[in-house]
Amino acid sequence: MRFDDDAGLDTSEVQDLRGSGGGGGGIGGRVALGGGGLGVVGLIIYFVLSQLGGVSIGGSGGSGLSGGLGSVGSGQQVDNSKLDSQCKKGSDANSNHDCAIVAVVNSVQDYWTQQFARSGSTYRKSTTNFFNGGVRTGCGSATSDTGPFYCPADSKVYIDLSFFDELKTRFGAQGGLFTESYVLAHEYGHHVQNLLGTSKKGTGTGPTSGSVRLELQADCYAGVWANHASTTPTDSGKPLITDITQDDIASALDTASRIGDDYIQQNLGGGQVDRSKFTHGTSAQRKKWFTTGFQTGEPARCDTFGTSNLG
Repeated sequence: MRFDDDAGLDTSEVQDLRGSGGGGGGIGGRVALGGGGLGVVGLIIYFVLSQLGGVSIGGSGGSGLSGGLGSVGSGQQVDNSKLDSQCKKGSDANSNHDCAIVAVVNSVQDYWTQQFARSGSTYRKSTTNFFNGGVRTGCGSATSDTGPFYCPADSKVYIDLSFFDELKTRFGAQGGLFTESYVLAHEYGHHVQNLLGTSKKGTGTGPTSGSVRLELQADCYAGVWANHASTTPTDSGKPLITDITQDDIASALDTASRIGDDYIQQNLGGGQVDRSKFTHGTSAQRKKWFTTGFQTGEPARCDTFGTSNLG
């Protein structure tokens, strides 16, 4: 996966909160799941704590996170000066990891802006917030252990970039830039759902629950973006991403196979698979729906709520 060296980057779509007063802290209190608000690392926390008690499952589709995830500093300030100075063109994205993430966010939102316009509606852009340790959001406070997540209450994506190391060390994923792109595109899939009013359907737990359907649809939307990534033009008229290889797609599918409910429960959450607690879908389902989006390139084919066959 590479970027057009001459394409411009828009750092306004990212807010850099790193080093601005966020604090870490251990896992404590109760973790509430719901509405696409919890990242995949948070699932590990859920499955581990659920065997110790004291974990609640939220079904409101909007609350996302409770305030009990650890101590988080207040007064966080956005400081984009470093990103603004370093991330100007695609050539910067090809050599600087932070700039690459900015470029991916730009590409994902360029696609959805154009797709919404083709459908006669308007896409409202969401910012991605980089943070270290902890962050305050419209869905409550979160630590890095939560993993990447989308908060429906403030319509923003949050990520501690060290999560991508966790994917490799804790999950055993192959890693790589396109793996990271899949994760981000999935979170922006939740933003699309929020704009369309689908988020409120993401309730309950279990293999056919609204929560599972919401997550699988976000996987499918990520695949749709991947299909169009190298053909979606920027304001300059040329695509920001020049190519996506089969190895890139393989790395995304590898990651999808390691963040299914069954894989996490079996390998990271105690060894027993409890389908009644599914919130994101099985590894096979996550691979299926990303592939559906990638092969068809059609958001309409991502109607996980209108099918009885989730795979």
